Amino acid sequence: MMSAFPQRQHVDHTPSEQMDCALDNGSDSVLQTLSSETAREIVRTVGDEPKPPSEIADAVGTSIQNVQYHLGRLQNAGIVRHVDTWYSSRGCEMSVYALGAEKLVVAIDT
Repeated sequence: MMSAFPQRQHVDHTPSEQMDCALDNGSDSVLQTLSSETAREIVRTVGDEPKPPSEIADAVGTSIQNVQYHLGRLQNAGIVRHVDTWYSSRGCEMSVYALGAEKLVVAIDT
């Protein structure tokens, strides 16, 4: 059955080369966010290619609600970005997420 909504399209996203943070300027949220194994698995999953939360949940083996919680934290920390919107077969919007940067550099002293 054909849908009136485009379900998938190529996402032309290139993460920035590097994200820098220093321990003395609020990077605690970055480190706290990445302290979760689930968050790190999500980062690895979207590092392969941009994905919506439902595909991330399948790949990580957790609930969509848990993925959305971690995506919110990862997004606030600047580690992942919302890069597109796809539509499910039912016409529901799905946010698509990708890495914000290829490298995360943590400096101990600025």
